[in-house]
Amino acid sequence: MAFLRALRLALVLAGFVLIAAPLQWLVVKFAPSARAAIPMLFHRAVCGAMGVRVRVIGAPSPARPQLVVANHISWLDISAMASGFPLWFLAKTEVGEWPVVGLLARLQGCLFVNRSRWRAIPEVNRQIADCLRQGRALVLFPEATTGDGNRLLKFHSSHFEAAIAASGGDAPARLQPVSITYTRRNGLPYDRLTRPSIAWYGDMELLPHLWEILQNGPVDCELRFGPPITAAPDSLRKELAQLTRANIRAAIAAARQRDGGALEN
Repeated sequence: MAFLRALRLALVLAGFVLIAAPLQWLVVKFAPSARAAIPMLFHRAVCGAMGVRVRVIGAPSPARPQLVVANHISWLDISAMASGFPLWFLAKTEVGEWPVVGLLARLQGCLFVNRSRWRAIPEVNRQIADCLRQGRALVLFPEATTGDGNRLLKFHSSHFEAAIAASGGDAPARLQPVSITYTRRNGLPYDRLTRPSIAWYGDMELLPHLWEILQNGPVDCELRFGPPITAAPDSLRKELAQLTRANIRAAIAAARQRDGGALEN
């Protein structure tokens, strides 16, 4: 089954690069308002090929401007989230230069930013705020890295300032908390020993990690949308980070509760 999933995934990637990518380029150029449709189909096909089953609890707020805030476990988070919703993502500038991945990221509508230096944060926040004002739901992973899946890392508050900057008098920005929880593998609940197998962290290489996922059977992923949090012009970014982290932590605990899983930290 692992080879079959790998073949399906290869066909999805080849089909998108050869057929859907040129079509998406035309859509972006001549009908930008419809640019989210093909990426959603692509990510849905990726999840289907890999045996990733996404369950959604709740729904995103329709309010704009909106900054989507989520915990981060794996590269698989991108496809799990984008398979059902028109979302935009932040990506490091160098990602745009990667072969194939860079092409897919550009056609997805990623916002490429330079986050290598703290002095670049104000410019990055300006770009994020501009994106939010355009009505795009932009995803922020405030942990700024991935962990082993057993604990929620610290939320860095720097980019919450962008949501505050995007707020207007009659249209304050909203923070949309989303918890990502991988609940089962091949029908069996993840526990603290098996959870790191789905996580992509440290110095892990992509292809070996991908092959491990393909070998281990279907994966169940649960997305929980919490109540939106208002980011008004007078809000404090650190308080917003703490509120969203508490919301996401509680949602992850609820997702694991039926399987007896616990969340550390």
